[in-house]
Amino acid sequence: MKQGTIYGVGLGPGCQDLMSVRSDRLIRGASHVAYFRKKGRSGHARSIVEGLLGAEAIELPMEYPVTTEIPVADPRYNALLAAFYESNVARLSEIADAGQDVVVLCEGDPFFYGSFMHLYTRLRERRVPVSVVPGITGMSAAWTATGQPVTWGDDIMTVLMATLPEAMLTERIAQTDALVVMKIGRNLDKVRRALARTGREDEAWLIEYAAMPKERVLPFREVGDSVPYFSILLIHGNGRRP
Repeated sequence: MKQGTIYGVGLGPGCQDLMSVRSDRLIRGASHVAYFRKKGRSGHARSIVEGLLGAEAIELPMEYPVTTEIPVADPRYNALLAAFYESNVARLSEIADAGQDVVVLCEGDPFFYGSFMHLYTRLRERRVPVSVVPGITGMSAAWTATGQPVTWGDDIMTVLMATLPEAMLTERIAQTDALVVMKIGRNLDKVRRALARTGREDEAWLIEYAAMPKERVLPFREVGDSVPYFSILLIHGNGRRP
């Protein structure tokens, strides 16, 4: 029997009309659809494809055992997630071995800071056929929402996770031309201090819910004491132009 294929399908930043034609085709024709979600939640990836799944599609929710309950540095964090990925790879492999394809829904692009890559490497080790469909990243939608190009000429763009140590954030922000900071959430104060130390507060913008119905763009100086999960900080480059 021919093995089925596991498809990591990029959904883009959050609205159906920014998905690729290939993603749309695979999702509508899928017999099995897997997606990540937090316990007790429907899952953002699943909500993006509402109305697209076939009536007979079998849904395979993959519920994270931990998100923010314990620190990332805690050894238990990696152990719990490793076991979680291994168990889901076993489940997906069993379906593929039975000759069935599975579409795994991936917010943004599957290879850009997404959970799917942890499945991908393990599936490849098992020699299970895997195919990846790229998607528009959230940061692309964010800088488009500002109405300004993010890089010019020879600008260097840096993408940072706000979870990094403050000293590293400060150093990288000072060195780059254009900047994207993701995973701000509980790290808002740290990011604010790093921007202040580099003197770049007035250059920064915050984009909430890029390409979604609640999209909002505002100067970072006007940000309050908290930001939504779907928030990205941007600094535009100002490099060489004709």
